Amino acid sequence: MKTTTRNQPKKISISKTADTPASRPMNAEKRLAFFQKLAEHIKDPVTELNYSSEFELLIAVMLSAQATDKSVNIATEKLFAVANTPQAILDLGLDNLKKYISNIGLYNSKAANVIKTCQDLLTKHNGQVPQTRDELEMLAGVGRKTANVVLNTAFGKPVMAVDTHIFRVGNRTGLATGKTVLAVEKALLKRIPSQYLLDAHHYLILHGRYTCMARQPKCGSCVVYDECMFKDKEKWAEQ
Repeated sequence: MKTTTRNQPKKISISKTADTPASRPMNAEKRLAFFQKLAEHIKDPVTELNYSSEFELLIAVMLSAQATDKSVNIATEKLFAVANTPQAILDLGLDNLKKYISNIGLYNSKAANVIKTCQDLLTKHNGQVPQTRDELEMLAGVGRKTANVVLNTAFGKPVMAVDTHIFRVGNRTGLATGKTVLAVEKALLKRIPSQYLLDAHHYLILHGRYTCMARQPKCGSCVVYDECMFKDKEKWAEQ
């Protein structure tokens, strides 16, 4: 006799970040409450990358593409102990640099970009990290997201760096929907209450990393459950 699974509860499946469908837009009242609650819950909205200078932050963010902050911190702890300036990294050389960051994905291309960036910082910026997006994006291996992280975290500018976590949170919650990273970035800048804009990147990335995760969102313990527009939040809250 065959057994049937008709009455068994279906397993909920959520697609990867980029495929998460956009929810209905969150209204202004909910957006304000959303950030008020995140601010109460996340007392220290800062990057989880370890750094002690603007240059160290730039290098750490460059290395973090398609890598975890944990793996980057493991590498930079040893690297920055011996070379934490553009000249020191150039003196270290490409081959030795690769040895320090070999635990990070794409380390060969990242090492080459770091060397080129150090050269440009010395020849074009007097060894200093530039403070404009255009200048940052001229550096090897630095795109819009990396530039925005540096501008926001190192220089305190109210810009929004959108990574996979923030892209997912923006679309899933209805905070700021869009089909591209740039569309979500622009929507966030318009829709985030001004008093929270400076720290919004870190609020959202930490929320996406530890609560609003791609495959197993923790809706049942989410502090912004009431404000979130995610249509499946009730189902996930029961998990």
